[in-house]
Amino acid sequence: MSQLFAIPRFRLPGLVSTIGVHLPQWPHSLALATALNAAAKVGLLPEDSLAQLEGRSFVVEVVDAGGQACFTYRRGLFRPLFRLPDAPDLSFRANLSAFLQLLARQEDPDTLFFNRDLSITGDTELGLLVKNMLDAVEWPQLPRLPSLRY
Repeated sequence: MSQLFAIPRFRLPGLVSTIGVHLPQWPHSLALATALNAAAKVGLLPEDSLAQLEGRSFVVEVVDAGGQACFTYRRGLFRPLFRLPDAPDLSFRANLSAFLQLLARQEDPDTLFFNRDLSITGDTELGLLVKNMLDAVEWPQLPRLPSLRY
């Protein structure tokens, strides 16, 4: 994927996290589960790997935003969890910039992990499976939008 711009490493102001942790977290879980289901439906996520996620729970925490998303994979669908699992099978924890760099393929998970920008805890084998799934995703090349001139 060609980069139109580089995502810099940044940290949101502390006030964002202070407020974010007091807001309801279920919308994040619902949004992420919906996005993952859409990605699976259009074939971005490998079906053989999805079956191995059955019954597992996941937490994605955006530290500097004070937000977290909890979800599971059951019967072929990602489903939001409205409460934090006592012991999630796999947790990802990072600042917003690290997640954006990961999604844009500007940085790979290993680099972010070894630079301590991404924390991954839980089942090691499951972590490798998810990492390999993310590496296998072929993001579609989106067309450039025409520039608007006034």
